[in-house]
Amino acid sequence: MTDSKSPRRRSLLKGAAVAAGAMSAPMVSMAQTTSLRFQSTWPAKDIFHEYAQDFAKKVNEMAGNRLKIEVLPAGSVVPAFQLLDAVAKGTLDGGHGVVAYWYGKNSALALWGSGPGFGMDANMVLAWHNYGGGKALIDEIYKSLNLDVVSYLYGPMPTQPLGWFKKPVAKVEDMKGLKFRTVGLAVDVFTDMGTAVNPLPGGEIVPALDRGLIDAAEFNNASSDRVLGFPDVAKNCMLQSFHQSGEQFEILFNKAKLTALPTELKSIIDYAVQASSADMSWKAIQRNSQDYIELKKAGIKFYKTPDAILRAQLASWDKTVAKKSAENPMFKKVLDSQKAFAERAGQWQNDYTVDFKMAYNHYFGAKAKKA
Repeated sequence: MTDSKSPRRRSLLKGAAVAAGAMSAPMVSMAQTTSLRFQSTWPAKDIFHEYAQDFAKKVNEMAGNRLKIEVLPAGSVVPAFQLLDAVAKGTLDGGHGVVAYWYGKNSALALWGSGPGFGMDANMVLAWHNYGGGKALIDEIYKSLNLDVVSYLYGPMPTQPLGWFKKPVAKVEDMKGLKFRTVGLAVDVFTDMGTAVNPLPGGEIVPALDRGLIDAAEFNNASSDRVLGFPDVAKNCMLQSFHQSGEQFEILFNKAKLTALPTELKSIIDYAVQASSADMSWKAIQRNSQDYIELKKAGIKFYKTPDAILRAQLASWDKTVAKKSAENPMFKKVLDSQKAFAERAGQWQNDYTVDFKMAYNHYFGAKAKKA
């Protein structure tokens, strides 16, 4: 029998104690941190850039010290409209923007942002994308363009206004001759309606309005419009429009960089996209409604876009998509896929959804009983 007090026995016991202590201590990953540099297509002060940072924060916190995404604002590395190419080439590891910005590469890409999407709202467009065949189609388009990227769509945007005007518009004829800013297929729709369109990136719109280079412009929502300075250069905002009624955001990754990540980190990114989609939609309701009130307090006049203009948008949309379908087989392929999904899902939504405006007016309308 070995003596418990022998040098060898004491050494063995000491080693076992050290090992036990090491096992009880917190396990700290020694994996090397992978850093990815992203750029958004938005100015640093825009809520859209905040959404991009929100996504990165979720990934970074879930990945611990294994992955870190840094998001720079538009123009930090490349201009906003060059983001897709920069990510594909590896100049940037990823980015945050909207698919409609890549309209010039293939007109079909605008169908993920420009409306009216056969009556689908932004969340329904995302449903089509994720479960109705849209994702496979956008992957096919990017592959055909030799763009080495992976695209994640998320974040259903609230319906966008017709835009900001020096003078409110009351009829279709008021749109004719206006120098107007928009992007995507809305360029073709408004051009057909008689406007002179200039597809400026977000950070250039207000300066152009201020200098009189354009007469009117749309961007997106009350929060973005307020912080970008629209109220300083125009006092009339026309609410409701079909031109971008179903838009969402896009998160881009350089394909080689994403493929090189371990499976669990790719899963974290996938679920962070989904979590960010919900979080963004909730934050948009909170912030947009607050900023809408602040804009009213500041003296901005809001008008409902006349139905005649909305119907004219639909008529111009029909002509636009017929022309694009004839020119571009992929455009028709995407459009047909959307239409088939919208016919089924739209009927379900319209039949099942109650009129929430009725309930709102019951409690807050002009005839509501005061407590």
